[in-house]
Amino acid sequence: MNLFLDIKKRPLVMGILNVTPDSFFDGGKYVENENILKKVGKMLEEGADIIDIGGYSSRPSAKNVTEEEEMNRLFPCVELILKKFPETVLSVDTFRSGIAKKLLSDFNVAIINDISGGTLDENMITTMAEFKHAYYVLMHMRGTPQTMQQEENISYHNIVKDISDFFISKINEFNALGFSNIILDPGFGFAKTTEQNYELLKNLSKFCIFEKPILAGMSRKTMLWKTLECEPKDCLNATTVVNTMALMNGANILRVHDVKEAVECVKIYQQYYNI
Repeated sequence: MNLFLDIKKRPLVMGILNVTPDSFFDGGKYVENENILKKVGKMLEEGADIIDIGGYSSRPSAKNVTEEEEMNRLFPCVELILKKFPETVLSVDTFRSGIAKKLLSDFNVAIINDISGGTLDENMITTMAEFKHAYYVLMHMRGTPQTMQQEENISYHNIVKDISDFFISKINEFNALGFSNIILDPGFGFAKTTEQNYELLKNLSKFCIFEKPILAGMSRKTMLWKTLECEPKDCLNATTVVNTMALMNGANILRVHDVKEAVECVKIYQQYYNI
């Protein structure tokens, strides 16, 4: 799959598969093989372009897990999916370079989705540079999932400029190593307040200056259910609303729990702009 070429044709939908017991929305649902395959099959049938697998819960204050435990969650799942659905474009959500390297070399996954943008593992950037055919989601976050909502991590001078400066620095590091397959993710919900998340959404198009695909991941997040004073399970409609806003502000990939509705969102967007 030439991701960048596909993105030039239309926005893509990335379906979320959390194989963790404690993710904020669907933790514990997809740890058995039967449930994993059923979920992946459903997402592919509904039109998912990419399946994003996470073995480390990154919700605020989530419990840290060891690299070994994360591997034990991820590797059997990746193998299982590729055996059943060999054409699946897989993205794996990890900030650990050792896991990324094994996934890229042994399983040939297409994308490494790093919530830390290389800040939690100093070897991640050089590791990705060894696999120039792969793609890397460069996400902005401060601190760790355990500390990201602390005051020092949610204090910005100018949030759009501060994130842009972060992207510039990391893109330059990658460029120096000859790696260019970068997808930008401003990190909705990661070291951001609700107000800051909406400021980012409003200014998402400013990141188009980098001429890299932009990923928006707001599915059922705090910025929605806190605003509506409800629970994540009640935020499907709100997710569709912000996904539409994201597309109209330059997003190229929607990362979602609910693929069918996101695919419909993309189709309506395409019809509106005659794409």
